[in-house]
Amino acid sequence: MRLVIFCLPAFALGLALTGCDRQKAAAPQGEAPAVANAVAAAGAPEAPVPTGRLDRSHQGQPAPDMIFEDGQGQPVRLSAFRGQPLLVNLWATWCAPCVVEMPTLDALAARETGSLRVVAISQDDQDGRRKVSDFFAAHQFGRLEPYLDSRMQVMRAVQADTLPTTILYNSQGEEVWRMTGMSDWQDQRAARLLLEADAG
Repeated sequence: MRLVIFCLPAFALGLALTGCDRQKAAAPQGEAPAVANAVAAAGAPEAPVPTGRLDRSHQGQPAPDMIFEDGQGQPVRLSAFRGQPLLVNLWATWCAPCVVEMPTLDALAARETGSLRVVAISQDDQDGRRKVSDFFAAHQFGRLEPYLDSRMQVMRAVQADTLPTTILYNSQGEEVWRMTGMSDWQDQRAARLLLEADAG
């Protein structure tokens, strides 16, 4: 049976949503707007931004070399980015926490130009190219590019089961850590963690 990923509210009584989990059943009709509204409310200035879970258990593993697509539909591999630290974000347009954190990823990509490459790979499947293109056009990101892995090969290869999942690789293409769930990529905690790409 093919696994389908959908957003699950990981909060109760006003706690913030942090991730979308892999499940065997499709999301109920009408759930996505409700989740998006809850996340939008949680991301308001007076509410704290939820922080994902830091995982170092895959440290040292090489980046997978699966093929995904660039914005023009051309094949690309993570090995094409080797030589500088790489932050890979696995996300989808239907994943509310993914959408919430995207502007901070774009700001990070702009701030770290030349020292860290940020690659956001959408896991949208059906009609994915159009959805991702429309999403990028609507948000007018300055640095992020619309990469797509409609078959979720990278996600399977890194054994991720939650969106967003963000993985830091050093310049040799080895995993340093991963963040499961959304994060504010502009905060001090993120800045400290990103320094680890150059350590050792």
